[in-house]
Amino acid sequence: MRLVIARCSVDYTGRLTAHLPLATRLLVHKGDGSLLVHSDGGSYKPLNWMSPPCRLDVEEPDADSQAAGVLEHWRVTHAKTGDALLVRIYEVLHDSSHELGIDPGLQKDGVEADLQRLLAEQVDVIGDNLTLVRREFPTAIGPVDLLLRDPAGGTIAVEVKRRGDIDGVEQLTRYLELLGRDPHLAPVTGVFAAQEIKPQAKVLAADRGIRCVTLDYEGMKGIESGAPRLF
Repeated sequence: MRLVIARCSVDYTGRLTAHLPLATRLLVHKGDGSLLVHSDGGSYKPLNWMSPPCRLDVEEPDADSQAAGVLEHWRVTHAKTGDALLVRIYEVLHDSSHELGIDPGLQKDGVEADLQRLLAEQVDVIGDNLTLVRREFPTAIGPVDLLLRDPAGGTIAVEVKRRGDIDGVEQLTRYLELLGRDPHLAPVTGVFAAQEIKPQAKVLAADRGIRCVTLDYEGMKGIESGAPRLF
């Protein structure tokens, strides 16, 4: 992982456009190729980002950019959509790289672990005639909560959360990209399952072709709550 603190501006082009004016920010370039742009506020959420599969190219700035004080351009391009993130670097205050190794994955809290166990026992909540392949299916970037098979032989990767937000969708997207490379598993589709799913996460999931399922925890435990399970 490379961490760079720099005075920079950022422009995103693709399905939408966005501009971050010149300021000092933290740029995180991860081993999976993703780039995240952080400020000192906003908690854990980046101001802008590019998710894998993508590539980062360092370019010499043109004459106009050089005259404005730009040292180099970072152009991050998504391999599938062509969306691009252009970072104009004006000054580098810190630049370091670190080898983090393989992360063991998030240790789930009690409710989330119960949801995963209950869902493994009740895969019909996800869909009809599905079979469980394995819980905590291992990958190089962490375990997939549930791996299922449909009657046609397709693979379904399920990410289970207590509260579903954009980060959970991004996590499942990375799993789907990796699993889809395995000819024994492909084609792989994704299901994002949670007790509560934020509207922004639903929009992102739909854009990624991921189906959302709202889980009725009490109902799955055998206590009928009357809350809808699917939407």
